Amino acid sequence: MKVGFVSLGCPKNLVDTEVMMGQLAARGHELTSRPEDAEALVVNTCSFINPAKQESVDTILEMAGYKKSGGLKRLIVAGCLVERFREEIRRNIPEVDAVIGTNELDEIVAACEGTLDGARPHAPYLYHDLTPRVLSTPKHFAYIKIAEGCDHPCSFCVIPQFRGAFRSRRPESVVAEARRLFEAGVREINLVGQDTTCYGEDLGIRDGLALLLEDLARIETPQEKWIRFLYAYPNKVTGRLLETMAAWPALVKYIDVPLQHASARVLKRMKRGGNGDAFLKLIEKIRRTVPGVAIRTSMIVGFPGETAADFEELCQFVQAAQFDRLGVFSYSDEETSQSYHLDGKVDGRTIYNRKRRLMSIQRKISRARNRALVGRTVRVLVEGPSAETELLWQARTAAQAPEIDGICLINDVEGRAPRPGEMRELRVTEAHDYDLVGTLLEPTESAPAYTPNPFVIL
Repeated sequence: MKVGFVSLGCPKNLVDTEVMMGQLAARGHELTSRPEDAEALVVNTCSFINPAKQESVDTILEMAGYKKSGGLKRLIVAGCLVERFREEIRRNIPEVDAVIGTNELDEIVAACEGTLDGARPHAPYLYHDLTPRVLSTPKHFAYIKIAEGCDHPCSFCVIPQFRGAFRSRRPESVVAEARRLFEAGVREINLVGQDTTCYGEDLGIRDGLALLLEDLARIETPQEKWIRFLYAYPNKVTGRLLETMAAWPALVKYIDVPLQHASARVLKRMKRGGNGDAFLKLIEKIRRTVPGVAIRTSMIVGFPGETAADFEELCQFVQAAQFDRLGVFSYSDEETSQSYHLDGKVDGRTIYNRKRRLMSIQRKISRARNRALVGRTVRVLVEGPSAETELLWQARTAAQAPEIDGICLINDVEGRAPRPGEMRELRVTEAHDYDLVGTLLEPTESAPAYTPNPFVIL
């Protein structure tokens, strides 16, 4: 059977998709990247915020159209949307043949083959290094999910309801998977989880993430490798973790620490705690301990009760912090979240205007930081031809995480032509708000083998 996949949402969802693909491939099914050729289609959904929920529904309806226009026989919906609206999906979208929740990934083969009975209960799911997995990312980078679930009580978040309590993979399992990925040609591994900085706590391991990063950095590879972790909780960023980042060249000097706000009053209503002054001290500590580090964060505007004064405090904080990267989310009123019942709701236009203003502040910061790089040489990982034009190639520095940050555009090359997956030096010649432009310099390593196959089976 030919099976196609559509994965929506964050990298954590993408890993779930790759695990389902792996189980189908291990069973002998053929994977296709063309929905019109699929006999079974799996839509792995996200419903963290309202726009993601709407995108998931729209995609399901779009894929359902292939039952009329293509050879599609079975349509399966998986992921967070199923956890929230299982019965509604079954009742309102009759084209859907089966639903798979976040703890039911092992049922994907039965769902596609039409033998799913849904009778047995499912324990909290967490894949391991022996779980079949098919990479859908370009061959040069991959994600590893090191934990699942979350124990934080953030009032705006519904993830713990769907994903369950926090649970870590065994360190040896993560290291074994990473070693296999590097052996397959991956140059960059990105560790993901709802909160990677809690890694190992449920296993009784102190400084679990720092120890895991050391183990991963020690893996011997024939060429340079990059390792990064995403989604650090602010009060879990320890001195030991930062010292580990600084000590190992393979650990990229990049930290993604979602702060969500700077007003102590708003953060208290979010059930996160902290304040702008404490966060500025944390940022100073990070930069002092890890020279040259790039710091990314995310903020929520329009949280219930956010006043004009709270927002001004947030703007002043962002100006003072000078983040390298900043994502801004409009508050989404999810009916199953604790914040849904809070008073002081902010109207949509105010939220929109606040988001625009905060991003305008960050855009100027980002442009200035990028301009400071003009004339300098930076190490990049070559991605491949630009998605915008065949006349340019694109790459990323270690300070640019895949799929969420800006990129480097290559408009001139010294020496041999670039190859996807190689690391070379880039001389920066232009700077834009979020992207850089430059000349790729002579290579210092042999060209990696290039395989155009969209799927890499582990």
